[in-house]
Amino acid sequence: MKQLLARLSIALPLLAAGNAVAGEPAADNPLTESQTWNALRGDIAGDAPLADGTPVFSVTAPYRAHDAATVPIGIEQTDPAAAPIEAIKLVVDENPAPLAAEIRFGAAMHPLKFETRVRVNQYSNIRVLAEAGNATYMSGRFVKASGGCSAPATKDPEAAVAGMGETRARLFGDAPVQSNQRYEAQIMIRHPNYSGLQRDQITHLFISAHFINELKVYQGDELLFALEGGISISENPAFRFEYTDNGSPDFRVHAVDTEGNVFDTVLPKEPRA
Repeated sequence: MKQLLARLSIALPLLAAGNAVAGEPAADNPLTESQTWNALRGDIAGDAPLADGTPVFSVTAPYRAHDAATVPIGIEQTDPAAAPIEAIKLVVDENPAPLAAEIRFGAAMHPLKFETRVRVNQYSNIRVLAEAGNATYMSGRFVKASGGCSAPATKDPEAAVAGMGETRARLFGDAPVQSNQRYEAQIMIRHPNYSGLQRDQITHLFISAHFINELKVYQGDELLFALEGGISISENPAFRFEYTDNGSPDFRVHAVDTEGNVFDTVLPKEPRA
């Protein structure tokens, strides 16, 4: 993750020169070899063989994104009887820092159904590398979007900083929460998640990268998921997921950003229609 983030120092002058958008790749299948992926593969996957993930999980994303700064990405295990997905790497090939996030999942998240939002800087394959059992699988989608990493982050920077770290939980449905039942929830954190590629709208100077790089979500003391994030996760990060309830009355969220700010929040499980 740190090696890939270091590529920002190379990407900045290219973006300033107007080279942010490249042509559409020849193939839209992430399993197909490409020059970009060949250059990234060693850093992200090492020498591990990558099996076709299509029989194991699905990846959903819009073919043409409405907003390149908030592109929804969904991952769902399609065979609940298969080995649980224990961890994923979310990769946006053509982004300045391609590794958007590394996420590991607790037992209550199985079978996995998880969604977040990412920035897409130019037409790109988006890949999910999933660890399940003793194998690593890869699948993904091709997304047409551009400018997501350099798009203005917020209309009111002062308000964004003032409310930074505010965290909310939403539990979908209106039935009482019961232990050992499956529920769908969303965790949202207020944070500008500056990419380092955006400009101040008044001074036109680049805004330093400042984003949430560590996130852990628990129900009680049980870990649901732990994320190590980069600049490709969208402003005001949001994570929607299914989980098996363990009977605890609340979610517990621990987040840390790149400036060392720590945000710890306890959120009651309150179903909302």
